[in-house]
Amino acid sequence: MTPDRKLRVDRVACDGRGLCAELLPELIDLDEWGYPILKQSNVPGQLRGHARRAVAACPRLALHTDG
Repeated sequence: MTPDRKLRVDRVACDGRGLCAELLPELIDLDEWGYPILKQSNVPGQLRGHARRAVAACPRLALHTDG
């Protein structure tokens, strides 16, 4: 069994465009200013592809997966 990946946001690099929440709404909400709030940091296996796309699409390279 493969361990879940961890999702994290570099809050300094993020500029609040909200693309990550559009691509991965299962794991990411936005605060009142448009900055991401992680609902959970573990990325379940069935969402790994979506998480990879959200990480790759981040214009500020502020979204990362570990593990």
